Amino acid sequence: MAGLPGYQPVGICRWGCAAAAFLLFIIAVQAAQKSDFGGDSPAATINHSLLLLQRLQELLHNGNGSDAVLRVRSAASDEAKVFHTHQLLLSLQSEVFESLLRNQSIITLHEPPETAALFDKFIRYLYCGGVSILLHQAIPMHQLASKYRVWGLQRGVADYMKTHLASESSQGHVVGWYHYAVRIGDTALQESCLQFLAWNLSAVLGSAEWGSVSSELLLLLLDRSDLVLHSELELYTAVESWLNRRQPEGPVAARVLRAIRYPMIAPSHLFRLQTQSPVLAQHHDAVQDLLFQAFQFHAASPLHFAKYFDVNCSMFLPRNYLAPNWGSQWVINNPARDDRSTSFQTQLGPSSHDAGKRVTWNALFSPRWLPVSLRPVYSDSVSSAVQQARLEDGRPRLVVTPAMSSPDFAGVSFQKTVLVGVRQQGRVLVKHVYSFHQSSDEAGEFLAQADLQKRNSEYLIDNSLHLHIVIKPVYQSLIKVKK
Repeated sequence: MAGLPGYQPVGICRWGCAAAAFLLFIIAVQAAQKSDFGGDSPAATINHSLLLLQRLQELLHNGNGSDAVLRVRSAASDEAKVFHTHQLLLSLQSEVFESLLRNQSIITLHEPPETAALFDKFIRYLYCGGVSILLHQAIPMHQLASKYRVWGLQRGVADYMKTHLASESSQGHVVGWYHYAVRIGDTALQESCLQFLAWNLSAVLGSAEWGSVSSELLLLLLDRSDLVLHSELELYTAVESWLNRRQPEGPVAARVLRAIRYPMIAPSHLFRLQTQSPVLAQHHDAVQDLLFQAFQFHAASPLHFAKYFDVNCSMFLPRNYLAPNWGSQWVINNPARDDRSTSFQTQLGPSSHDAGKRVTWNALFSPRWLPVSLRPVYSDSVSSAVQQARLEDGRPRLVVTPAMSSPDFAGVSFQKTVLVGVRQQGRVLVKHVYSFHQSSDEAGEFLAQADLQKRNSEYLIDNSLHLHIVIKPVYQSLIKVKK
């Protein structure tokens, strides 16, 4: 079963309150033992907690001493599931059950089919404080925990969802989790899902879950400048597919199409879209001003264009494009060993006016680069212990500098972004992003928490550091963009 698509077991194995009554007994026994120990008597701990959990599970399975019956009914079945339970254990875990069982011992509960199917797992958690779930079971289990106010389980499932965004499933799950987080008001889960989708958008665009993206989520994504994808043309193609599938109302379609950054698409592709895209033909009136502006942007000098048009908007800022014109991939083998360097070229700017102009960049990586104030002074007066302590203060550094002088840039400034790829659940995904401006050569706090000495470090793939450096040229340094 572990090999099936979408199978990701998780053990939410925190101590629940199911054993609270027994815990009081254990504390009392330990206190008594402590008082029995003499001054020189050796202390000992006898731990039978696993046996206790086994007994609790047997108690639920056999129904011995049951004083409460739960009948769970669902529209998907004519028969009710019956659980012979114990009021004390249910009440310790859930204030809802405590209230329901106050004046009655037989309760009928009505659940949707998806939560009814997991009710046995839910009850088992109340007895032993642990449960295993699959990706597609996360939402219904969270719903049960929320409905019956089992806060430990609710937090456990939410944490599971945040740490399993990268898990591979046949139909996808991150989009569904985002929409669920919006419904329940879990802003932390919303942001985790939104960031994952933004930094790994290319993987989502080609998946089955792209069609389930709501118009609200799509507009949030299109508003971001930190989207990681091959090109703006790739994004337009995916948006066109979404519009064909969802067929939203005219105003929504217009908002979606106007969020595409047409100046970031080459004129040859724009001409093709105008003549071959049924979506553009249908909504041409909504975007014709943007298309005309994009052609003007590519035809004129960027500095001349800026004299007549407002470029202080995100429309003229590139996203994190992975195409070669915008940056370079850099795989560093054995990154903890010594300093490395590389060079690459990018196009001066997104305008076709600058299509033939290139900027050469030099990148330097150091696994233990010390600031000047911390660099060791090698002399007889400085002990090796002090030197070693200072060396340990070093951290990974990445410096990206142009090999050309600033006058060559003709008014263009640059934003630099470094993407760090990690392997999660068998897939290489972007998990860390560092951005810095032309005024700074170094990526601040770069891999500050990474331990590159460990071969199994989450930052390494087969003992290699996978980076992608993206250069984003900006014609107007005053541009203010949303994330």
